Amino acid sequence: MFSLSELAPLNQHQHRSKLLKPWWEVFMDYLVVLMLMVSVLACTEQLSRDRVVCIPLDPLTTKNSSRYNSSSAVADVVLTAPLKQENSSPNLHSTAQGRRTHLVYQQYVYVSQVCYHEALPLSSRFFPYLALMQSLVLVASGSFWLHFPHTSSRIEHFLTILAKCCESPWTSQALSHAAQQENIHTKEVNVETRPLPPSSSSSPQVMCTRRPSRDSGTDSPLLQRSDSASTAAPPSPCPSTLSCSSTKSSISLSSQVLLASSKPTIMTKGPRQVISLDRSDGEQARALFEKVRKFRSHCESSSVIYKVYLAQTIFKLLMVLLIGSYTVPLISSFSFTHTCHPEQQSLVGYTTFECIHVLSSLLRKLLVVYSTLLGLYGLLNLYTLIWILHSSLHQYSFHSLKDLSSLTDIPNLRNDLAFLLNMLDQYDHLRAQRLSVFLSPNSESRLMEENLERRWGEEKLHSMISMDSEGCSRLQLVALPQLPPALFTLTQLQILKLELITDARFTAQVSNMSSLRELHLYHCSAAVDPTALAVLQERLEVLHLTFTQVSEIPSWVLSLRNLHQLHLSGRLSSEGGVGRGWALGSLRQLRHLRVLVIQGRLQRIPGELCEVAGSLVRLEVSNEGTRLLALTGLKRMSDMTELLLQDCQLERLPSALVALANLRSLDLQHNNLRTLEELLTLSHLRRLSTFRLAYNRILSLPASVGMLRGLELLDLSNNQLRSLPPALFTLRCLRKLLLSGNLLEELPAEVKALQLLSELDLSGNRLESLPPELFNGCLELRILNVAHNSLCSLPRGISGLSQLCRLDLRSNCLEELPAELGCCPGLHAGGLLVEDWLFHSLPLNTRDVLSHPHSTCGAYSEERSRPESDSFPYFSPTLWSFSSALESQI
Repeated sequence: MFSLSELAPLNQHQHRSKLLKPWWEVFMDYLVVLMLMVSVLACTEQLSRDRVVCIPLDPLTTKNSSRYNSSSAVADVVLTAPLKQENSSPNLHSTAQGRRTHLVYQQYVYVSQVCYHEALPLSSRFFPYLALMQSLVLVASGSFWLHFPHTSSRIEHFLTILAKCCESPWTSQALSHAAQQENIHTKEVNVETRPLPPSSSSSPQVMCTRRPSRDSGTDSPLLQRSDSASTAAPPSPCPSTLSCSSTKSSISLSSQVLLASSKPTIMTKGPRQVISLDRSDGEQARALFEKVRKFRSHCESSSVIYKVYLAQTIFKLLMVLLIGSYTVPLISSFSFTHTCHPEQQSLVGYTTFECIHVLSSLLRKLLVVYSTLLGLYGLLNLYTLIWILHSSLHQYSFHSLKDLSSLTDIPNLRNDLAFLLNMLDQYDHLRAQRLSVFLSPNSESRLMEENLERRWGEEKLHSMISMDSEGCSRLQLVALPQLPPALFTLTQLQILKLELITDARFTAQVSNMSSLRELHLYHCSAAVDPTALAVLQERLEVLHLTFTQVSEIPSWVLSLRNLHQLHLSGRLSSEGGVGRGWALGSLRQLRHLRVLVIQGRLQRIPGELCEVAGSLVRLEVSNEGTRLLALTGLKRMSDMTELLLQDCQLERLPSALVALANLRSLDLQHNNLRTLEELLTLSHLRRLSTFRLAYNRILSLPASVGMLRGLELLDLSNNQLRSLPPALFTLRCLRKLLLSGNLLEELPAEVKALQLLSELDLSGNRLESLPPELFNGCLELRILNVAHNSLCSLPRGISGLSQLCRLDLRSNCLEELPAELGCCPGLHAGGLLVEDWLFHSLPLNTRDVLSHPHSTCGAYSEERSRPESDSFPYFSPTLWSFSSALESQI
């Protein structure tokens, strides 16, 4: 079963398609209907009354026909009878008057049927049927372009979109706003061109004088249209009328314009009055913008409708010429009398019959009317063809709307969409104006702004602000069409993160964000106005850019002269600079840049970095597995203190490191280093204190490592080391030694020389025992990680490590723990990491001491007693107890 709402009326398509029919198409439709009615009338008459009446001719009369007319010959052969007196009574038995033919009724019928087919011409017999078929062909070809499969879908889609554009409340609001802006612009021009008053006393009177009616806001055709629509209330041409709210809003807005025109101070612009739409209307308007955009890209790709309409017009014109070529001569072929010579003399006894055609006069008149209508139809088709060829139907421009200041960005249309709008203009040009609202980028931007103002107000943005670990306020906005206007009112915001915002633009209102110091742009190519750029140049210090292509990097980034940190993440090419779009010398304005982080695919260190070598102190390059071939660009950065080259597929230590005399931290993790033979060249780096070589393939550590006297942190985790050279333990300043994830089987006793060592990570090796010298010499040791080894026992003397606060003994072969662990005050309250069952092997009093905080450590804060570790993070005692219990259950 179908509901009534699902059954569309049969004439719905015809009702909507009339919008695309100009006056000549409508006139031709009426002409075709009249031609069809004429042909139907002729067919009806011919089917009901068409016949011939025949009488025989006398042979003698036929021979002497030269002396008599046909009419007199018939009269002369009549047998006269003696006339009767007028006053005599009629004789019922008088003889018949006229010529006796000796034919019966059946013979007359037979002769009439034979003569109908032999004496009458084909035009008299078949013209009505031929005219009917011709009319049907013209009817079918008249609207063929509306029903052709390749064009009907586009036309239906166009009419549907047009109806929605007329129904949308945003249409009336946008046109009213455009008329209002044009009115304000006209007033400003009039005021500027107005001559100054002669005296100061008369100036107030001039300013307060009411302007003429043409300045009252009703001179715009759009406002005149809305006013006339509100007063006269004509029937809406759209399938459904506009809502009452939109009509009232347009009327109220026009009235506001009228009131504003009477104010004396028309030079100043007040705040823009926004007639807010509800959420559903706003979403429908946004969807309609997308539909119009897709339909435009689809229709402008071809001109199928134009070609079909042109072919239809040519076909109809050729049909008219063809029909007229054989229809007009047929007018003279219709005659009333016909002479018939049937061959069946033996049946009727006569050879010649005189016949009359009953409908000859009527058919001649109908043929004249039909030919006249056909001629008018042909003239209209000729006019249509001339109009098509003379007019530029492949292009369409909104000339009338481009005069308005707020609708100057409407693009010119072409191909099928331009043709449809040209046809629509012949019916009503105001409908094209309503469609133009959804073709204007400015109109779409205003709609986005209003939606953002409604959905992303100042209160909602304040509720989304969070605080990071450093106490800085941050806000993250994801997948918005534009920046909300309320964003620029957040004066206390310090960090702003924008992700996947299609049309982000910083306006002059960014000056209100006085606390903004850090900006993150994730796949967001933001535009900046000149006034806003000056503000960002003074305030912005940290900038993070994540992009896909180099062309997405905004050009204004290179002009942020007070920028301290720049983070770039995306596909970069080192040809011609950091990216293809960066010209030589483009980094000169970043004279305060101190930190540069590049996460991309470089093949060499960009030479342009030398332009900021005087200020750059930290450079990070994460190359995502791409081999970094040339590092000569590092030689000029003598003031650099921190260098990070990760995932660059380095196989040897770069020779350019020799020039970095002020280098303090060197990070070469996640590379393919196998040997450290060039380590001796780094001996003159006196300030080098941090050296990270984790996640490489280093097989052995050379003795030249002892030349790095100033090292405080050495990270050799996750390599393939089997032994440690004695020279390693000559580094007296070493405080952190990270050796996890190697193949070490023993720890040399020389480790006692590292008296300043505070953290030692030996997890993930093959150690079976620890030297006692470790507990006797490294008295400053605070963190010891020997998890995932093969330790069978712990040597005595561990109680001498009074500073020890973390000890990880998990995943070893220990059977018991020494009771002297209770003498290490730093291990109290979760500092000991061990399996639960092994922990219960300790004496009860020792377990109680290790489970509760030490009384003497109450004066120290937890942060001071739990230093930050590079081997593993710090967790609370509750979390450590939970992990230990979980491992014991496993």
